[in-house]
Amino acid sequence: MSKQYYDLLGVSETATDEEITAAFEQLKKKYSEERFLEGERGNEAAKMLNRIDVAYNEIMTERRENRSASNATSAYAKAEQYIRDGKINEAQAVLDEFNERPAEWHYLQSVVYYKKNWVNESKKQLEIAIQMDGSNEKYRTAYNKLKEKMEYDKRRAETPGNVSGGTQGTYQDQSTGGYDEQQQQMGGGFCEQCATCCACNIVFNLCLNACCGCR
Repeated sequence: MSKQYYDLLGVSETATDEEITAAFEQLKKKYSEERFLEGERGNEAAKMLNRIDVAYNEIMTERRENRSASNATSAYAKAEQYIRDGKINEAQAVLDEFNERPAEWHYLQSVVYYKKNWVNESKKQLEIAIQMDGSNEKYRTAYNKLKEKMEYDKRRAETPGNVSGGTQGTYQDQSTGGYDEQQQQMGGGFCEQCATCCACNIVFNLCLNACCGCR
């Protein structure tokens, strides 16, 4: 936001919404009266009335968007913490409260679905996230890892001698060298404490510090 809008209203960028509104109302009253003056003074007042109206609307719109983004970031962090703690239902409840659902929402929904063992639904959510933000490397990495995991499971299921409920082999993630079998959960290839890294060893920077033994 250009500082000129704040300067036009005579307030600082740290002013409260109430202070900005008060300054706007004062100027609006002033120029609303002066616009009826004759000559250039009235014409200039009419122009200023339009300018302060634009400035006020731009400032307040940006502030609302910033608050909304801040609230979303806080909610995402809350959902991530629930996932790290293994509280999947609580994480889902947080995600359900969102009215707007951008790419990051679909990414976290994918993580939640995978923790529920809903692999296909997890994949669909990652596809939506990529469609919305195709340049995001985190989403693409997660998607590629998930596909690798699904292909591995498919090959293993088709291999003679593998029976449902038997001892599972170890999914070897080429980027990490694989995990110990005791760490595998939800179908293999995942560290139990790397909840938000569940989609085939996603390198989720926000959660790395909470991932015991996963680097």
